[in-house]
Amino acid sequence: MKLAALLLTFTMCAGTVHAQSDASSVARAAANKLESASLSLQSAKTSRNRVKALTQTVQAYEQGLSAMREGLRRAAIREKQLNQVLKDQEEDIARLLGVLQSIGRSDSPTLLLHPDGPEGTARAGMILADVTPALDKKASQLRVQLEEVQILRELQESAAETLQNGLDGAQDARISLSKAISDRTDLPKRFTEDPVQTALLIAATETLEGFASGLVEMAPEPEGISPLPDISHRKGKLPLPVQAEVLRRSGEADAAGLRRPGIVLATRPNALAIAPAASTIRYRGPLLDFGNVVVLEPQPGLLFVIAGLHSVFGNVGEVVPSGAPIGLMGGKDPEIGAILSQSSDGSGQDRTETLYIEVRQGKTPIDPEDWFLTNKDG
Repeated sequence: MKLAALLLTFTMCAGTVHAQSDASSVARAAANKLESASLSLQSAKTSRNRVKALTQTVQAYEQGLSAMREGLRRAAIREKQLNQVLKDQEEDIARLLGVLQSIGRSDSPTLLLHPDGPEGTARAGMILADVTPALDKKASQLRVQLEEVQILRELQESAAETLQNGLDGAQDARISLSKAISDRTDLPKRFTEDPVQTALLIAATETLEGFASGLVEMAPEPEGISPLPDISHRKGKLPLPVQAEVLRRSGEADAAGLRRPGIVLATRPNALAIAPAASTIRYRGPLLDFGNVVVLEPQPGLLFVIAGLHSVFGNVGEVVPSGAPIGLMGGKDPEIGAILSQSSDGSGQDRTETLYIEVRQGKTPIDPEDWFLTNKDG
């Protein structure tokens, strides 16, 4: 029976549609995150602990922008899926609408008459009584699909302003954070840097490994501050310094065939880097061809080497708390048009900056993924 086949077709397609995630809700939730970050920016600027408050605000913006990009990407994919589903059902939709219109237009019981007489008419009436609710349900599902397509299109059209406000707010928060850090005077110092000794070490260094080994040997005199607590219990659980994806793992060869003991992370431009644990800053500044480097010592003999930053915060010898800002990535935020274009094609390839991390216990390199929480098994 053609009507039964029509219902079966719609049932199968409806199952496919409802199996998909609600992409519009994801994008709207991201927009709400950006709005919340905007509201928190002014209060963060006047907070007693401005550095901590502004750090949280920058992170909120970054999370909101990341979620917005993902929401738009999913919205674009979802719209394409719905359009394809509707296109594949064009003929069946036309037949469904035709049947519903025929039923709706007729007030006469002659519609239910059957050429086989009263018995055939009775059977046809019973079939129609069973089928009509199912037809109404499928029509309702079709209406929901069409409405979702419209919502997704409107969401993508209004995304430009939301994204621009988010990018502007994030940059404002970063500038305020940099100023707050430069004004900060309350961090304890474990030691005072000897600039001559540091300069000699840099001059004698040809590799990052040699520099890190030299730092271990320097062992500056502490200024009466007790050592930081052991963090061995956090091994494998530390957050990465930036929102990032692992681009190359320890020991993997790069394009030139070079293998390093650290990991390379792909990050977005201007991403904020934080201390993964309370640490002493052993070094900060330019080094070799790694750009700006920060070397953290969370416990005696353990070094986290974070290389490739555009700007760095803090001073050598200071003890920074866990989550404290230590620098910003370089690069330039993409234009709104580029972000929307990436979202519309479903790629979202916007992690254009790279950060390199090494972990050293004494002079021995250790796989950073033994300490940091990554998608190692992914």
